This record gives sequence, structure tokens and C-alpha cells, in this order.
Amino acid sequence: MPAVGLHRFNEADPGAAEEALLACCGSHRWALRLTAHRPYPDLDSLLAAASEASYDLRPSDLAEALADESWMPQPLLGMRAPGSQAAHTALRAAHAAYESRFGHVFVVCLDGVEPEEMLDTVLSSIRTRLANEPDEERLIAAEELRRIALHRLEHLVASSTAG
Repeated sequence: MPAVGLHRFNEADPGAAEEALLACCGSHRWALRLTAHRPYPDLDSLLAAASEASYDLRPSDLAEALADESWMPQPLLGMRAPGSQAAHTALRAAHAAYESRFGHVFVVCLDGVEPEEMLDTVLSSIRTRLANEPDEERLIAAEELRRIALHRLEHLVASSTAG
């Protein structure tokens, strides 16, 4: 998703803005809310609004956003990330177990995690979270999705050439 700059995002037609936002979080309600509240005076205001909108997602909105994540490449699956073949096999099995238990893809924000630590971090997170009750896991998944969406949104509007 190319950076568009905050000014261009604020000035974009509503359909284009919503489409760009849906690349950050797959909830139409979230994207429509952020689109409707433009213009944003600065990045911090946009991120605060996005965070607030994330906290207000209904269970159906969260399900929509998590379903949208299923088309995204899962971290480290199919990649040549550092780690043994056995670890990658364990990761694929853990992802499958998670999806079977909770009915949606596993999401975790990996901001700040070094590439050589990602495999262990994801595998450990999945294994830990498999023990959660569904309601507890839904809250954790929502928070991880919020963090991912904010990171994507920050990259979307990051541009040195547009304001």
C-alpha cells in the first residue's frame, strides 16, 4: 500500500479514502467512520481517531476485519525466515490449531520484533493464546488487530512530499 500523505488522504474522495483504510483494517464500519471524520489536522489526531474506532468495533465488525486478514500472508508462513524446517512446520500446525479453535486467523503485531526472533515470538504467542477462552481471545485479537491497523495507517499516510 503506497504512502499517500495526510493531505492527500484528507482530500481524497470518500470511496478512495475508504478503500485505502480497508487495506489497514478490514472493517467497513471502521473505515467509514474514519472517512466521515476527515479532515484530520495531523497524524496523531488520525491515529487517535483510528484507535478509538477500533475500540468501538462490534463483534460483527471484528469478525469482518479478522476474515479480511485471512487473505493476508501469515507472518513467516511460506517465507524464508530464519528458523529450522521443524519450527516452520510447528508454526503451520499452530496456525491451523488456532484457526480450528477460534474460527479466525491468528493475528499478532510484530512491530519492534527483530526478524530472527519473529518465528519464536509468533509460535510462542500462538501456543500461549490457544489456552485462552474464546471471549478472552477475541479481546486479545481485537487489540492486536488495532495495533496492526495503526501501524498500517501510519505507513499509509507517511510521506515526506505530502502533508
